[in-house]
Amino acid sequence: MVLHTTPYTSACLHFLDGLSWSLVFPCYWLLDRLLASCVATSLEKRQRSQDPCSFLTLCVLISAPLYLLLLLTSLPFALLGFIIWAPLQAVRQPYLYTYRRPDKHQAEQGQAGGIGNAEWRPQGRSFCFCSANVCLLPDSLARFNNLSDTHRRAREVGKRIRNGASRPQIKIYIDSPTNTSISAVSFSSLATGFRRTSSLDQRPEQTQITNGPADTETEPFSECPIHPSGAADCPVHPTAGDQGSSGCPLHTDELDTTADCQLHSAGSNNNCPVHTSGGATDCPMHSTGHQNVPGQDDCPLHGEGTQPKSSTDCPLHTSGVQISISAPEPDPEEEDAETGNHRPGDQGGGDTSSMTASRESLARYHGGDCGVGITSNNTLSHVPRTSVFKRTGRKRRHGDETFDHDISAFFPANLDFLALQEVFDHGSTTRLRRQLHRYFPYVLSDVGRYGWKGCCSSFKFLNSGLMLASRYPILDARYECYPNGRGEDALAAKGALFAKVHVGTSHQEQRVVGYLTCTHLHAIEGDSSVRCEQLDMVLRWGAEFRQSSSKSPEGEKVLEDLVAFDVILGDLNFDNCSSEDKMEQQHALFTQYKDPCRLGPGEDKPWALGTLLDTSGLYDDEVSSPESLQKVMENEDGRKEYLVFPPSKSQCPASSQKGRKIPLKGNGRRIDYILYSDEGLQQDWKLDIEEFSFVTQLAGLTDHLSVAMRLAVSTGEEEP
Repeated sequence: MVLHTTPYTSACLHFLDGLSWSLVFPCYWLLDRLLASCVATSLEKRQRSQDPCSFLTLCVLISAPLYLLLLLTSLPFALLGFIIWAPLQAVRQPYLYTYRRPDKHQAEQGQAGGIGNAEWRPQGRSFCFCSANVCLLPDSLARFNNLSDTHRRAREVGKRIRNGASRPQIKIYIDSPTNTSISAVSFSSLATGFRRTSSLDQRPEQTQITNGPADTETEPFSECPIHPSGAADCPVHPTAGDQGSSGCPLHTDELDTTADCQLHSAGSNNNCPVHTSGGATDCPMHSTGHQNVPGQDDCPLHGEGTQPKSSTDCPLHTSGVQISISAPEPDPEEEDAETGNHRPGDQGGGDTSSMTASRESLARYHGGDCGVGITSNNTLSHVPRTSVFKRTGRKRRHGDETFDHDISAFFPANLDFLALQEVFDHGSTTRLRRQLHRYFPYVLSDVGRYGWKGCCSSFKFLNSGLMLASRYPILDARYECYPNGRGEDALAAKGALFAKVHVGTSHQEQRVVGYLTCTHLHAIEGDSSVRCEQLDMVLRWGAEFRQSSSKSPEGEKVLEDLVAFDVILGDLNFDNCSSEDKMEQQHALFTQYKDPCRLGPGEDKPWALGTLLDTSGLYDDEVSSPESLQKVMENEDGRKEYLVFPPSKSQCPASSQKGRKIPLKGNGRRIDYILYSDEGLQQDWKLDIEEFSFVTQLAGLTDHLSVAMRLAVSTGEEEP
């Protein structure tokens, strides 16, 4: 169980690889730019049609002949470099493992590298998984999917993922005689009157990355999570010299007045954090008929060790309302640099030029002017990430479903494992890995083979495109290449990446581990037999990996590992509705692993959503931001307009979906999956899904929706 921290075992081979690539790269870059200048995205076409004599058009006309001339000049050097580079790939490692060393503060907080060594709690733990196809192909190839600027997108994808995963976890639970549960709509759209703003670029952690490229970028703290840039009425960040009392949980200043605090209005008895108007008839958090409800255990302002308060004194704990907030503890070194460090020019929402990451906030309800929020360093409340936020019998769900499901504009808070597909471009891999390492300590990247190697008989110009990031230590990993690729898919080393992670240690000093499989199947339509063969390989390779990784070293006696979960994540390139995918829908994979969105072969659950977007509409204003795409996906007409559906007999599959009026089956093609298996668990251990989400936070950056699942592992034991 040796993890590969360098591409080559010898420094000499590493030098030769760098030398050969330096000779090949100019030709590669020029060819990519030449092809990219010939393939325009719909956004570029729109810009050119509006102004035929635009600067962009002139650049293309001038640069294309120049690229061609320089390309011909660089060919001899590229040929020499290729002769050196190709044989080296036979001895290159199949993946690169990088580890971010946590600092002292993170280790004390149980975050980053120390999280996997934590003692396994008797009642179990929950884990959050996410899978996303990010389409980080070389720029010229990405344009065939109507995407461009791969390096910028890679950096922005990393920012959005870590910002979403590190945001505070907030849930509101409302007791009402007429409302016994909260709808499964995502928290950011809990009520139609809430204003969702985009906003907060996460501050970089002062950490060191070993066995990987040096990170020299610095990003200052940017925006308040309650308001976009320039807002003047934020209750959390009042203007300089106009601040409230230090006793308020939403502001920490030294003045004695509370006149300007939204939660401490002088002379007013209205303590509702959602509205400031006198009437509270439609406010879900301020029901006049349920005052003075005893019990403040779940209030984020009444944590352990604080003096109990009555419900009338707590601004966030009025009748029947509970707000829970969970977030990683802030870094003390970063708190000092936080004040007054807003970057000019940061914009929210759908500005695809700046692509600022979205952050979750509650700003108004039913047209109210007051907002409730949290400060950027989460001073409102700190709740451990393993806390249980649900109240018994108050789960958000639809119908008879036993778990929450929603369409969210944000990646789940406290994300533990991330599986990415189509991270093909080498430069994009480096940029994405740098961003992810600011949240995930452990990353497997640059996965796959190039050239000729073993069973992959055809020459591989691209690697597998797989990447796996984890908050828990990775104990072992293995990559296997699919030998049966056809057509253009055979040019990439598509395969499966298997990983074993350490998630805790039992009282008996037994390791508690989990198994992850990240894969990307054959993409060409009509090749069902190829995909079924690849699914067979995934099951066989997975069983072999679990068996080999559980063996004890010779001569050593160690306790057997306790398996907490076995999860498969990836783009399987078939859905559960298309008649052309019947073979895959009936594969044995679905007898060993469970699909939370599936009722049976050919039938999804009513709330299941397609994950493949129609590429022709990626730059429409209606879907240009995470929030706007979320709204569209929550609407049936919007789904028909912007999702790809199973092809019908009356329409060519290659034609656009937009404007089609014929009946459509299901809610789109769901080709991105998260599957789990409860086989091989310890006796009395049980897996339960807490929530499943379709995530729109990568709007404008890829042609897929992301999927996320939170899985609870219960041991059947009680807390001592």
